[in-house]
Amino acid sequence: MLRFVSGAAALIAVGAILTGGSQAGLDEPHPFPHVIQLPTGFRPEGLEIGRGSTFYVGSVASGAIWRGNLRTGTGAPFVPGGSGRPATGIELDSHNRLFVAGAGTGSAYVYDATTPGAPPRTYNFATAPTFINDVVVTHDAAYFTDSLKPVLYRVSIDPAGMLGDAQTISIGGDYVRVAGLNLNGIDATANGKTLVAVQTATGKLYRIDPTTGVAKLIVLTGGESVPNGDGILLTGKRLYVVQNQKNQVAVITLDPDLTSGRVITRLTDTELAVPTTIDDFGKRLYTVNARFGIPNPDAAGYQVVQLRKPEAH
Repeated sequence: MLRFVSGAAALIAVGAILTGGSQAGLDEPHPFPHVIQLPTGFRPEGLEIGRGSTFYVGSVASGAIWRGNLRTGTGAPFVPGGSGRPATGIELDSHNRLFVAGAGTGSAYVYDATTPGAPPRTYNFATAPTFINDVVVTHDAAYFTDSLKPVLYRVSIDPAGMLGDAQTISIGGDYVRVAGLNLNGIDATANGKTLVAVQTATGKLYRIDPTTGVAKLIVLTGGESVPNGDGILLTGKRLYVVQNQKNQVAVITLDPDLTSGRVITRLTDTELAVPTTIDDFGKRLYTVNARFGIPNPDAAGYQVVQLRKPEAH
């Protein structure tokens, strides 16, 4: 759901490894809110943290974007909702544009983050069956996952920041499409030369060459996997994977060549309720509660939840 990038691409964590319970009373004189309430019925899915402590959350129900402040917990509508325009993964680029994955529409949207409410540029990638799920932005392109097709979609960004046309990249190598949701959360190395993505149905992780689409399995030690993997965050060789229905975030240390990794812990919290995506702000991690499967979701409450990053291992 960058770190330029989201898809697009988080909750903040620090210090201790969490195994459950509330994090009220953090060791700061003026702690950031542990839980930030979103509008009733908002139905969030994607989260992106921008400059300063500003964050953006997209609605999978309406495509609305809500902009808030991590320090104060306050916020307001940024992009109004509209029928037929859902928002899943979201990501900012260095030109203050917000890239938004469009779920089952087969489309993606690019908003000017400096102009609230301005109409987006629309890219039409695919027809049904399709689910444009997440996005990551590198220095020269935005890459979108399709959870129902063995492809990535690429939108080029030239040195002047101009957006190009869409390109479809077939995924090969070790990657095998299965029943259910396939590629979901995606991130990139700092140089943009390697993408990392999670396959939700199998819990497998892949590193992908964005120029060829060749995918290689990232082998986790001890036979580990990350089932129900959703949004991911790659910071150096530390990978965070949200496991939505399991209400936890797997913390993985990757080898330098990204061929293998080790799960060092899984972060949990009593406030998590089917989290879907993750981003960071300093020593904190943030995720959103999508609360998939609850009765009457349009009348339910939704939250952004803060976690603490574990110490380096």
